[in-house]
Order: sequence, then C-alpha cells, then structure tokens
Amino acid sequence: MEKNYKQLLGAITTCIFDVDGVLTDSSVILLPSGDQARTMSVRDGYALQLAVKKGFNICIISGGSSEAVRDRLEKLGVQDVFLGVANKIEVYEQYINDHNLSPEQVLYMGDDIPDYHVMRKAGLAVCPANAAEEIKSIAHYVSNVPGGKGCVRDVIEQMLKVQGKWFDKDSFEW
Repeated sequence: MEKNYKQLLGAITTCIFDVDGVLTDSSVILLPSGDQARTMSVRDGYALQLAVKKGFNICIISGGSSEAVRDRLEKLGVQDVFLGVANKIEVYEQYINDHNLSPEQVLYMGDDIPDYHVMRKAGLAVCPANAAEEIKSIAHYVSNVPGGKGCVRDVIEQMLKVQGKWFDKDSFEW
C-alpha cells in the first residue's frame, strides 16, 4: 500500500537494507566446498556507492553472515554492515540512537518476517516486488522490481531524484 511515499523521501538521510531477498534474489548456490554463493545486482551496487558518495548513511542489517557480502558492500563504501543479527530491532534502535536519527529520516527495505518490526518503526518502509505478503501490507512503497534484481536501485534513485541529487557530476564517476 503506497502511503504518499514520495513526500516521505525528502526527509531521508539514512537507508537501511536487509541482504537476502533485498540485495539478493534470496537464492543460495551450494558449492561443493560447502560455501554458499549469492548474486547481487550491479545496478544496486552503483546506487549504493552513489548514495554513500552523496553523504547518505547506508546501513545493512542481516541475519546472514557471509563475509563475501561484507566484502562486496565495503568495496562499495558501505561501512555500517551488521551481519548474523538475530534481533534486527535491537540493532536498528542502537544505530538510530548512535547516529542521533529520528525515524522520519530512515528508510528501511526488507522482504520477510524478520524485517517486520523494524519496518513498523522506520519512517519509510519499502520492500521488493516479491516480498512476503505481511511485509507488503505494511510497506509505504512496494517496488515493482524483485529482490536482487534492482529494487535497491529503484528506491535510491527515487530518493535522490526527489532530493535533487540524481544525474549530476557525481553520477558519472564510479
């Protein structure tokens, strides 16, 4: 259900994302070594690094614990990466307190039940097209793009456009 989300985008200074089902398509490739591989969208990566460059706080809160995911995100400039999180609401509350943020400044994108309580607290709750129905029912905006296929790019691009920070000199350097 869209609740005039574009008006809410203007106040956002911080974007918090889940990983599996948001930055990935929620698939896991099981390798013979026992490792698990995931795929991420390069377009999401471009948007993340641009948002960091523009001065937005970008934070990851995930129940997963892949160091390959941490490495990818850090290479994009994302420094606040919390992996292996059992209770996302605790990490969320600590993060906004540590950064002196109000909920209205925070966009949270999740896709499944562990994201539910955080999404209820964030000023702007968004989700991918293929999110769980319970998550879609509380989202201010449901992207038309599925997880791992550019949904993060979708919301960051919209945020930057609303704030007049899209397609300028910074957009051409990666």
